[in-house]
Amino acid sequence: MFDSPTTFDVRAVHGWVDLLATADGAGEPDSALVDALSVLERLKSAAAAAQARITMAFDRSQRADCTSESEHRACSRSVAAQVALARHESPHAGNRHLGVARALSEEMPCTMESLTRGEISEWRAHLVVRETATLSKEHRAAVDEELDGRLAQMGNRQVAAQARAAGYRLDPTSLLRRTRGAESDRRVTLRPAPDTMTLLTGFLPVAQGVAVHTALRRHADYLRSQGDDRSTGQIMADTLVARCTGRADAVGTPVEIQLVMTDHALLGGGDEPALVPGHGPIPAWLGRRLVREADKAWVRRLFVSPTTRELVAMASRRRLFPGKLRDFLVLRDEVCRTPWCDAPVRHVDHPQPHARRGSTTWDNAQGLCENCNYVKETPGWIATAEGSSVTTRSPSAQVHVTRPPPAPRGRGRPVVVEFYREPTKRPSLPAA
Repeated sequence: MFDSPTTFDVRAVHGWVDLLATADGAGEPDSALVDALSVLERLKSAAAAAQARITMAFDRSQRADCTSESEHRACSRSVAAQVALARHESPHAGNRHLGVARALSEEMPCTMESLTRGEISEWRAHLVVRETATLSKEHRAAVDEELDGRLAQMGNRQVAAQARAAGYRLDPTSLLRRTRGAESDRRVTLRPAPDTMTLLTGFLPVAQGVAVHTALRRHADYLRSQGDDRSTGQIMADTLVARCTGRADAVGTPVEIQLVMTDHALLGGGDEPALVPGHGPIPAWLGRRLVREADKAWVRRLFVSPTTRELVAMASRRRLFPGKLRDFLVLRDEVCRTPWCDAPVRHVDHPQPHARRGSTTWDNAQGLCENCNYVKETPGWIATAEGSSVTTRSPSAQVHVTRPPPAPRGRGRPVVVEFYREPTKRPSLPAA
């Protein structure tokens, strides 16, 4: 594995990957297959421990020239982004991996040793780190020693519970700090769900969460007792929307929505899926129904490359449309252009900076989330654009080329439809 105590033999690991690609267990006795599963699980854990040690070596190397606190913060963000790219994960996951690696390497040697020996999984090591996050280094080390030799026999819930309980015994105020920290993170998020639905999630303190759910449930039970033919879940969902928007009817909420679909699907009855930016594809029939039930609608043409089907330009007949170019780029890129980052686009960035004569045009632009745009501004990151293709080079010489996703395929040309609906009668649902 190592040519010397300080040199990692990457070629040997590539050889292991190639060897594992041929392993299928065919013809082996059951006992051998179970042994293989066990040793492969140990290998996964040992590899996770090696990744943690290598992550810290990379972190120390990148921080070597940092002198101020602000430089250390910027470097930490850059390191997390590079770790994420190397591991084919999102920047958020890269930041989590960096934090776990630092805790295991510097504060929790027993847990790190258990991971290295393949006794616990990477996730269980993460749980120990997470549940001791508010403790001092001394108390964290004490929890690490207390759990030494016990983690291998525990499940995920037990690991989390035992680490949390040990930390509370050592520092009873840690639970209060955890609670305050969690309360400061309260938020509401929206994610796509299958079958043209969404997941609206509220991360709330327990008392508030229970109060909201109880109020919705009681209201649903009351309406059901009065003969409402909707299910309890349907009434709770409709009531949530109605109370949040201030409307008596949850379905008639005034809203402006964008759809990207082909003109054939919109006007000619085609079956090519439509796209709702920030949500994903929906059936063509549903797109047509939404537009048909709108009170106002605008249609803009979109132009695509004949070879790549990428959106390259836009024409608009709507007289007042602030930020047309930005809206076009958000439509084009859909999500952050950083590889493996699925975050919504928050910033539209110049790959070639405007200060260096970068043009504010579609072919010198990319949609990024807030974090990735800040990372790109740290020293050592270089981005160049050619058409809609963006090449990004990290401080550690990783090179990634990204292109926007293709426009909707099918007959006709893509258009974007913006529609607005006033709160009117409840529209009819399609037959099952």
